[in-house]
Amino acid sequence: MRLTEIRVAGFGGQGVILSAIVLGKAASIYENGFATMTQNFGPEARGGACSAQLILSDEPVLYPYVTRPDIMVVMSQEAYNRFAPELKPAGMLIIEEDLVRVSNVNSDKKVYSIPATRIAEGLGKRMVLNSVMVGFFTAVTKLLTADAVRKAVADSVPPSFRELNLQAFEKGFEYGNNELAAAPPRQGLEELAYSSE
Repeated sequence: MRLTEIRVAGFGGQGVILSAIVLGKAASIYENGFATMTQNFGPEARGGACSAQLILSDEPVLYPYVTRPDIMVVMSQEAYNRFAPELKPAGMLIIEEDLVRVSNVNSDKKVYSIPATRIAEGLGKRMVLNSVMVGFFTAVTKLLTADAVRKAVADSVPPSFRELNLQAFEKGFEYGNNELAAAPPRQGLEELAYSSE
């Protein structure tokens, strides 16, 4: 994997930070790559703005802060309004489709959407929407192998919720693969057709 800058953003209680931890762990522990993560929160523990900046690379990361994200995962309208302008030209935007309305996105950007909260509620726990998003991210970016991310999910959640989070990951991953099959990436995104080799 080449150096890739990622921002995950939403509101407190959606598992934004855990999503970034899982992806960083998958890259650095289970794929022998490198990862750095920084995070910030609004003044409220739940409901306030929350974001994580993640850098993944196959070489040591010298500067740990995201400057222009290649990929942005957005789970709230506030996060979209605040961070979407930072997305790199030809970048990839991944949104929670029931919570984010996209506007003014240049045609060079690829947008993928998933009803992650609804899928999580269908599994019985809204709180696993982050694992749904991580599965979807894994499918549409091809940045990390599904096996590495699966292991990172299992290793990052309490044992009592492990099976549920793995089910959520699989639902998101399946949804992402179906979306790719239905709507292949537009031209200009070859540089985001990542390989995990």
